[in-house]
Amino acid sequence: MGWRVGVDSGGTFTDVCLFHEETGRTEIGKTASTPGDPSQGIVAVVLQGLQQVGAEMSEVTFFGHGTTVATNALIERRGAKTGLITTDGFRDLLEIGRQQRPDLYDMMAEKPEVLVPRHVRLEVAERLRADGSVERTLDPATVRDAIARLAQEGVEAIAVCFLYSFINARHEEMVGAEIPRESSTIFVSLSHQVAPEFREYERLSTTVVNAFLGPIMQRYIRRLDRSLQEAGLGVAPHLTQSNGGVTGLKAAADHPVRALLSGPSTGVVAAQAIAETAGFDDVITFDMGGTSSDVALLDNRICKKTGEASVEGYPIKAPMLDIHTVGAGGGSIAFVDSGEHLKVGPESAGADPGPACYGLGGTEATVTDANVVLQTLNPAEILGGGMRVHRDRAVAAVQRLADRLGMSLHEAAQGIVSVATANMAKAIRVISVQRGYDPRDYALMAFGGGGPLHAARLARELDMSRIIVPPTPGALCALGLLLTDLKAHFAQGRLLNLSSAALEAIADGYRILEERAEAWFTREAIASEERLIIRSADLRYYGQNYELEAAFPAGPITQESLNRLQRGFEAVHRQRFGFIVEDDPVELVTLRVEAVGIVKKAVLEAEVEVSGSVTPAAASKREVWMPEVGGAVDCPVFARSDLRNGHAIVGPAIIEQMDTTTLVLPGMAAHVDPWLNLILEASQ
Repeated sequence: MGWRVGVDSGGTFTDVCLFHEETGRTEIGKTASTPGDPSQGIVAVVLQGLQQVGAEMSEVTFFGHGTTVATNALIERRGAKTGLITTDGFRDLLEIGRQQRPDLYDMMAEKPEVLVPRHVRLEVAERLRADGSVERTLDPATVRDAIARLAQEGVEAIAVCFLYSFINARHEEMVGAEIPRESSTIFVSLSHQVAPEFREYERLSTTVVNAFLGPIMQRYIRRLDRSLQEAGLGVAPHLTQSNGGVTGLKAAADHPVRALLSGPSTGVVAAQAIAETAGFDDVITFDMGGTSSDVALLDNRICKKTGEASVEGYPIKAPMLDIHTVGAGGGSIAFVDSGEHLKVGPESAGADPGPACYGLGGTEATVTDANVVLQTLNPAEILGGGMRVHRDRAVAAVQRLADRLGMSLHEAAQGIVSVATANMAKAIRVISVQRGYDPRDYALMAFGGGGPLHAARLARELDMSRIIVPPTPGALCALGLLLTDLKAHFAQGRLLNLSSAALEAIADGYRILEERAEAWFTREAIASEERLIIRSADLRYYGQNYELEAAFPAGPITQESLNRLQRGFEAVHRQRFGFIVEDDPVELVTLRVEAVGIVKKAVLEAEVEVSGSVTPAAASKREVWMPEVGGAVDCPVFARSDLRNGHAIVGPAIIEQMDTTTLVLPGMAAHVDPWLNLILEASQ
């Protein structure tokens, strides 16, 4: 028995959670991230956490970590220089897309930046038919010429995407084998490996994003693996994927697009466990970090999975939890645009130089600086005294914006907070209102370093009446790593009518996918009794443009299993659209297999209710500027460590802990439940 360690590496801070397999003891820690080499911050926080519990690196029996390296690189467009090789006539598909306009009447709407400029999008002579048969054989000469031209352009990665390669991958395999002959350092992203599914534009976009992030993630993973080995780690490290599970480092390095929501996904996993334990069925999660905010909707404590999503405007075909990300975090930079309007993000100050108040050289006003000016955030120190705060530098940065906008210092600071809140409210409306869910029916679970600080105003913006703040909100994503299983997803595009004639093709497809799953189990050294394979399939009525995922029965593939699959599809279709079409044929689009390696998880324990007074003593007081009271208010400050089960606080109040700060607004009350969650509600 030893320590299971989870680390969440964000753009600003790196968090650790340690769980002892025998005693159940859980501890957390936090340190500043090291953007130049994130592995340094990860090793530092692990050693800090082990020292805190009196353990050695050799006692670690599991190491998993989540990272926002890929997320932040995409948000800030800081990926590798990428080239594209595609079928003759299709190089502009990346810009043409689906010709959809999400904001139909917005004349100022901006499309996301194209990740591959046109001069490094090259075409080669080849063509496959829709059934995978070859219409035009790949011309090796044009392939070699295209690769040489891209190498001369200095690309670090090449995406390869041919029509119908998800059915016949031979042409892509030939290009993939040729690229290393030109340059062994170029990252290769082949669409049939990244997203072996139909819909050429989405498959192309996913393959390009994978290439764009590939060199960044490979360098990161190599440094991390080396640093952990040098520090004495004796077990294989794992990385979180967007699906909420973890996988080995090699798989993560080869398919970085699957780790695009690596950091946020385990926060959702932890939120599901906390919601179940504390008795909340319907929850919207709000994870605010230093660079971004991530939101997800848990309906009956379950976050839906999706095989396709849009991240920062880029379509992604990969298995992931249904999480929506926006560039609004504590380090998001505030600025005045050409129309003299105040904007916040998506550019972030990160950890280096960080917000002006960190005193590390940052001079631009951020959301964190605004909170320091308002003094909702401690104006002297954060991280439980582990980091000094320079309020004078925050004041200077915000004052420059205030002067340009013709506002007072406090009005400008509150304006920054209000704009960031509006950005986050918009993200929540995307996953709720736009999908037929009313956020007023849900509790808001706030975590991340900045979530609890902004949750009260965000909830009011959305007319939500309940807020849940977990015991360790700033390290919840790290805790989630100790509450999840090892997972891998495998998919294969198959356009088949759901009938007895398709039985052999379906059985053959699942056989191939399950062989890949078994190979993954072996690579990950997962014991046979801890292995679980879950089948599913994407289906649609013939002629429909979008498909729905339904569970595929375990066991032999027979006509009865197809009948059960169709009934499952109809149930999902009725739930989503309110009807089914009984006489229309059903088409199977994609076969899916989820491989799960079951692991021992941390346990959330309840606490006995406190006796005596339910009103705790404030640790201190400070003057906080709040628009809700029209100016400054003498606000009590409570230490989260002093709060026990049954304690209650009436706002306005501030609750501080090492990993975050919680703001309780006037007209709100907070109480502590048996699992030490803070529950904020409108006071009666």
